[in-house]
Amino acid sequence: MVFSRLLPKNPQFGVLFTRAAVNAHTTATALVDLCERFENVEAKVHRLRDLEHEGDHVSGQLTIALQDAFITPFDREDIIELNNHLDDFVDLIEEAGRRMWLYRIDHPGAPALQIARVIEQQAQLLAQAMPMIEDAGKSAELSSYTQQIRKLEDDADRISDAVQQAQYDGVTDIPGMIRAMRLGEIMALLEDATDQAQRVAKTIEGIILKNA
Repeated sequence: MVFSRLLPKNPQFGVLFTRAAVNAHTTATALVDLCERFENVEAKVHRLRDLEHEGDHVSGQLTIALQDAFITPFDREDIIELNNHLDDFVDLIEEAGRRMWLYRIDHPGAPALQIARVIEQQAQLLAQAMPMIEDAGKSAELSSYTQQIRKLEDDADRISDAVQQAQYDGVTDIPGMIRAMRLGEIMALLEDATDQAQRVAKTIEGIILKNA
C-alpha cells in the first residue's frame, strides 16, 4: 500500500477527460445554434458529426491510456464508466441533430431549443468540473457542479412533460400526426441527453465518495 502511494499518477486521464468534456460542450453549443438558427441544416449536422467523431477519438485514447497505465487516479471501473457516459452524451446530442435533418422538419420548435440550452448548460458545467476530477481537495466544488447538473435535468423534465401533454393537440390529419411523432422522437433524444449528463454527474459523485 505504501509503495503504491509513492508511484506517480498518470496525469493524462485528467487531461483526456477534460478534452472529452470540452468537446461535449462544443457539441452542445453547436446543437443550440442549430435549433436557434435553423438554416444550413445539413452543414450544421455535419459539424455535429465531426464533433461526435472527435469525442470517439478521445474516448479511444482514454481506453488506450487505461490499458497502458500501471496506476490510475481512481478506480478503473469508474474510468470506464465515466468515459462511456461522456461518449454517450455526445452521441445523443449528435443523434438529435441528425434526426432534425433526416426528418426534414421545418423547425424543431421552442421547447427543443429550451432543452438544447439546458444540455449546453449541463455540458458547460461538466467542462468546468472535469479539470478537478483528480483533485481530492476540490470535492466540494465538484459536488456543487453535479448538483447543478441534476437541477438542470429536472428543468428539462418539466419542459418535456409539457410537450408530451400537448403533443397531438390540433392534429387533424396524417401528415400532422407524422410531424408530431417525429418531433416527439427528437424531444425524447434531447431529454435522453439531459439524463445522460446526469449519469455523468452521478459517476463523478461516486468517484468523490470513494476518494473522500
